[in-house]
Amino acid sequence: MSAPLRLRSRGGQRVIDAVAIMTPCSSLASSTTAASLHSFSARNNFWPQLTRQKQQLRGYKQVRPHEGPPIPSPTAQQPEIPPYPLGPRLLYKQSNTGLYGNARIRFGNTVSRETEIINPQKNRRKWRPNIHEKRLFSEALGVSIRTRISARVLRTVDKAGGLDEYLLGSKPARISELGPWGWRLRWRIMQTQRVQERFRREREALGLPARDVAIESFDEEGACPKAGATSEGDSVVDYVEETQNMIDGDAVFDLAPEEGFMREETGRKSSL
Repeated sequence: MSAPLRLRSRGGQRVIDAVAIMTPCSSLASSTTAASLHSFSARNNFWPQLTRQKQQLRGYKQVRPHEGPPIPSPTAQQPEIPPYPLGPRLLYKQSNTGLYGNARIRFGNTVSRETEIINPQKNRRKWRPNIHEKRLFSEALGVSIRTRISARVLRTVDKAGGLDEYLLGSKPARISELGPWGWRLRWRIMQTQRVQERFRREREALGLPARDVAIESFDEEGACPKAGATSEGDSVVDYVEETQNMIDGDAVFDLAPEEGFMREETGRKSSL
């Protein structure tokens, strides 16, 4: 039992005088044990949940597309995929297994503002790329692709209109940004019926013969089959046949410019 507290005045102020505060050891121990058990159980309930979330993120398996081969591995040897034209990256080699663009680790100095002019004090430091692990949806494959990607490339993917549009870019700068892993994803997307149909329409718009038409299907007169024949395609075939005939006949190719090329015209002289 705890003794009551008495209030007494000292210099006009009320002061609490605790004569005796006695708490049984059993109740103190029980309250301490209950508090410690509560905090321990809270920690036990929190950390397994966080660990489970990390395991779910790391244990995510790549979903196989509905048609065609599976999504290629970033590191496995796959001879059916054409080699990357620029070869593997020798600096910052982890960029070979992700969409890093041209990101590299940058090295430099941190210079003190107080001494940046006279006797500058420098400290070496480095800037690492901002890399994320994302699951990006591919419309051609119909599944999400899990990959490591830099924040700058993620912004470029958003501006291009999706992962497929980014991977199918044909400019040299885009091929350089893809890297070995992006080159493998590009090859896998090009195997789908959706992308092949898109390429077929582009070839028809340019007046080129269909890709699936073999060279042997052209007859001796150089005409394309009627099923896919177009006026532009016939003209292209005629030019190819004419060039081949000139090569077979050892004809001389006259590549000289016409007479009068780059000749200055004599204009009226100014009277001034």
